[in-house]
Order: sequence, then structure tokens, then C-alpha cells
Amino acid sequence: MKRLSDIGIGRVVVIKSFENNEIFLKLMEMGCVPGEHVRVEQKAPLGDPIAITVSGYNLSLRLDEARNIFVEEVA
Repeated sequence: MKRLSDIGIGRVVVIKSFENNEIFLKLMEMGCVPGEHVRVEQKAPLGDPIAITVSGYNLSLRLDEARNIFVEEVA
């Protein structure tokens, strides 16, 4: 499994799990739940934050948040 923070722009992944339970509820409220498809849309020039599409809307995540999300690439 990879971390969402390591996924390239334009790639689609599926959320598998979270590393940090403290951030789990916050991410879940934003639509980042296991099984949900996520597309990485953009990364800031220095890599932080990243923009993703999840549950039909755009979301900006800091790298430290994205590092806590384990994903699997969609074939």
C-alpha cells in the first residue's frame, strides 16, 4: 500500500485505511472513507497542500494529513 501523499497528479486511488486514528474522524467527515475513490488533482509548487477530488467535490489536504491515508491504485 502507498500513502496518498506519494500519489502523482492525475492518478486515481482507493482509500484503504488510516494510520492515525486522531485524524480519522476529521477525514471521514470530509468524505475520505475506506473504499472511496480519490483523484489527485494538483500539488502546490512546494508539494503542500495537495488538491484531491473525493465524493464528487474538491478538497485540499495538507501533506501531514495525506500521509495518514493508505491507498491502493486503481488499475
